[in-house]
Amino acid sequence: MLPQESAAGGSWEPIVDAIGPKIRDGRGALGLSLQQLAARSGVSAAAIHKVERGDMVPTITTLLKLAAALGRPIGHFVDDGAATAPIASHVKAGERRPAPGDWTPAAERVTAQVLASPTERLRASGVAAVVEPGGGSGSSRSLRAGEEILMVLDGTLQVEISGERYDVAAGDVLHYPADRPHTWRNSTDTPTTAVWFTVPG
Repeated sequence: MLPQESAAGGSWEPIVDAIGPKIRDGRGALGLSLQQLAARSGVSAAAIHKVERGDMVPTITTLLKLAAALGRPIGHFVDDGAATAPIASHVKAGERRPAPGDWTPAAERVTAQVLASPTERLRASGVAAVVEPGGGSGSSRSLRAGEEILMVLDGTLQVEISGERYDVAAGDVLHYPADRPHTWRNSTDTPTTAVWFTVPG
C-alpha cells in the first residue's frame, strides 16, 4: 500500500517516480524484452514502456501483474526505502512456484519449479524439473543473453546446442551460452531430474 501523503504533501511522489525504474531494472535483470515481459504479465508492451518512462502510473492490478511476472513482491515497487532488504533469498520447499511459461514454452511431460529469481543484489535464476520419459523442451527454447548451467541429478538428458549433441548423465554438468538454439529430451524409460541455473548477460 502506498503511504499516506503527509500534511506537507508530496511524500509519495518519490515512491511513485521510482516504480518505472524498478520495473525496468527487474526486466533487465531477467534479460527480458518489453514484448517478453508483456507476454509473461498480460500487460501490453506499450503500457509497460510508458510505465518504465514515467509517462503513466500503473493501476494496482497492472502493478500486481508486473510484480508477479518479475518474481518480486509488490512491496518492492512501492517501498520507501525505510526497510532494508534481506541479503539472502530463502525459498522454502513448500513455497516453490511453477516455472514461468516462457522458460520452456513448448515443453512436454515436464514439471518445473522456480529455485531462484533475480533480485536487486542477486542476478541468477534457477529452475528444477522432472522430465518424464519421452518428455523434453520441444522444438526450441527461449533464447536470451547470458549463460545456463545444467546439472542432471538423476537419469539422463540428451541436449543439443547449435547442432552439437551431449548425453548428460546423473552428476554431469553442462555449461553453455543461453543465446544459442538449444533443446533437451529424456529418451530413456525412467524420469530424469535436473536443475538449470541462468546468469543473464
